[in-house]
Order: sequence, then C-alpha cells, then structure tokens
Amino acid sequence: MSKAKLLMVDDDKAFRVSTRALLEDDGYEVLAVPDGQSGVEALKRGGIDLMLLDLRMPGPDGLRVLEALRAAGEDVPILMISGYGTVNSAVEAMRLGADDFITKPVEHDELLARIEELLARRPRLQAEKEGGVGPGGLLGASEPMKQVFSAIRRVAPTDATVLIAGETGTDKELVARAIHELSDRKARPFIPLDCGAQAEGLLASELFGHVRGSFTGAVRDRPGVFQAADGGTLFLDEIGNVSSGMQQQLLRALQDGEVTRVGAVQPERVDIRLIAATNTDLEAAVGEGTFRRDLYYRLKVFQIVLPPLRNRKEDIALLVAQALRRANAGLNREIRGLSAIAMRQLMAYDWPGNVRELGAAVESAAIRCDGDLIEPSHLPQEVRAREAPGGAAADVGREIRYRPQPPESEREAILAALEATGGNRTQAARLLGMGRTTLYQKMKEYGIVTEE
Repeated sequence: MSKAKLLMVDDDKAFRVSTRALLEDDGYEVLAVPDGQSGVEALKRGGIDLMLLDLRMPGPDGLRVLEALRAAGEDVPILMISGYGTVNSAVEAMRLGADDFITKPVEHDELLARIEELLARRPRLQAEKEGGVGPGGLLGASEPMKQVFSAIRRVAPTDATVLIAGETGTDKELVARAIHELSDRKARPFIPLDCGAQAEGLLASELFGHVRGSFTGAVRDRPGVFQAADGGTLFLDEIGNVSSGMQQQLLRALQDGEVTRVGAVQPERVDIRLIAATNTDLEAAVGEGTFRRDLYYRLKVFQIVLPPLRNRKEDIALLVAQALRRANAGLNREIRGLSAIAMRQLMAYDWPGNVRELGAAVESAAIRCDGDLIEPSHLPQEVRAREAPGGAAADVGREIRYRPQPPESEREAILAALEATGGNRTQAARLLGMGRTTLYQKMKEYGIVTEE
C-alpha cells in the first residue's frame, strides 16, 4: 500500500522518470509533471502529501510557483530540488515558504530521508498549530506568531545569518534557540552574549578572546564566544549597541571566518552560524550613520520581526496559563486560575515590557494571592489602573477555572473563559484546567456555540 502521494514538478524528463520509478519502488504513489502550471493544477485537485519542486523551469520557475502557492494558503510540504544550488537560492526558497532544499545530483537515499522527515514532521506541526505551541516551546496561536514559527522553520535548516528584531521582552533569545535546535548544528554549542551588557573596553575580549598579558588582568589565555561557539551557533543580543570600531571587527570576522584574539598576531579559523538581535531600528541607525550599512546587510540575510504583545493579545491566555504553571511550581502553590475580570484586565493592558512583563505580573499576582484564584487586587497596580472592558460589576463571581459547581455557574465559567480567549476553545480549556474534549462535551451540554 502506498505510503503517501508525492507530486514531482521537474522539466528534466530523465530525472523525472528515473526518480519517479525509484520512489514508486519505495512504496510512494508519484504524480510527475513537467512544468509549474501543471503542478499547481495537480495540487489544486487535492490528495497530495508532499511536493518535489524544481527551481529552474521554463515558464514560471520554482520560486514563483512556491510564492504563489504559499500566498494562496497552500500548506503542503514542499521540497525544492535544483542543479543550481547556492546559499542565496536556498535562503530565498526558505523565505518564500519551502520546507527543505536539496541540490542535484541527488543521492536517492538522501532524497528518501528528506521526504520521510518532512512527512513525519507534518502531524507534529499540525498539532503545534492547533495547540498554540511553536518551535522551541514558543507560544502563540495568533497570525503574527504563526508567521514567526513559519520563518523559524524555513531558515533553521540553512546556515544563513539571521537578524531578529523586536521590542525588549519579546523572547528574541528563545527564537534564536529554536532556530539552533532545528538546525544541523543542534548537537554543537549555542552561545549567547548580550552586547549591551558588556563594557566597551572588554567587548573585544568577550567576542574574540585574548592572550595572557594583553591588558591588565589578562593573567591567562582565554577564548572568546566565537571560539566557544565553533561548529555551533553564536547569538549576539542587542547588536545595535556595538561601537563603530567593533562593528568593523565583527564584519571582518563574518567575512573571513577568522578571529584574532586581543594581543595575538595569528588569526584562528572559526565555523559559526550567527544570529543577532536588536530592539532598535538598525535601518534608521544606518541612515543616521551610527551603524555600518555593510554589516547591516551582512546580518540581515534573513530577518524575523517579533510582534509586541499588544499586537497579539489573543495569545495572552496561552502565556498566562504557562506563567501560572511556572509560578505554581516555583512557589509550591496550587492556584487554579484567574477571575474573569482579572483576565480582562490583563487583556486590556498594553504590556510595554511584552512577554517578560506579563510573566512577572503573573508571578507577582501568585505571590499576593492567598487562595486558589487570582483576583484583580492581586495584579500589579499598573495593570489594575486600566479598567477592563465591560466594567468590574458585571463580572463579580465569574471564574476562569474548572471545579465541580452548579450547572449555571459552570456555564458562566466556560463563557468567561471563551470570552477571555476570543472564542479559542483550546486556550479556554487550558485556562479552565480541563481537557479539550471535556470542554466540548460541556459546551454541547450547555448549548454554547462558537465560530471556531
């Protein structure tokens, strides 16, 4: 019986015929077509589990076909295949939505391994999508975060330099770690360095290392983070705080793949994948002359922009549930949820400190809470300062949690949870502390209908 149905789009007839035969011998059902238009039409007819798409073809090439499919919302896994393999074309394919990239001549065992990995990944990705959990444990069911998760998966298999932009507290380091964990370098070190926390005179030593006697206090040879991350990933946070002189040294290290320790003469070869992050507008800094244009473009091979929490408020329920679990574990408490008005106040606040501030607010509320339900009085003053929509009086006694209670009160608790989460039943179930199936049964019992 066929393992899966594959669609192969390639204008090279010899490759198309031979590869189809080999894949069919391996148990796959294969539909092979010679051009992009035929591929799009075949995909629209449905039933395709994975698409093998050639990069260079007459008519619309593979990148244009890929771009059109992703723009139309088609989420079938796509493996790009080309005899013109370069880092730039791989990065561009990943940016446009390819799931993997392989170059001709293709070893059949490697092709099989790539196909099997993509097919095995699909159910997990679907489960993550439904549950609001992304790569590396990042949380978010909102459209902006789905785009971030997609970008992580696209760029991780490449060695491209990544620039992560976003306000303070938006979990930029978690994104960098997720990229590393999905990359071929995952077994090697992930080394983070906050450039903004380093004294200007010591940053060169932190980055590149030093030799004994190169400056006061240098009592022994010491490697820098470039050497420590050799073979792995180096994450430089707050890259916008680096001085112009250090920018030049960083650029040279990235271009040459070599670093020279402070006080040394001979350079050392290093093999690192660089991910940088900033909470400042580097493009504006380039215009102002405070950040090198050449370094900016070297860093921005692939950019991921993290949305502020105020632009993804539908994710707050997920983040609150996670923060409460952590607070309970750290404080040895058994707080079961939040009142509806407390949750609405969290939803009404703009969170200038983003995810980090939300986590701190939940922990602070958990410390103040002397029962098993967080109320508005337990929240930080700046959060309570803005009254939640609908007013407090209308929500007195309504709880976002699940425990045995009279049917009408239970129905009210479910309604409050659904309202706080924008009708997302998965998130509401998490807030209520019940399974999703149980919530569906309760909703059916009480005649509650949502659009989800």
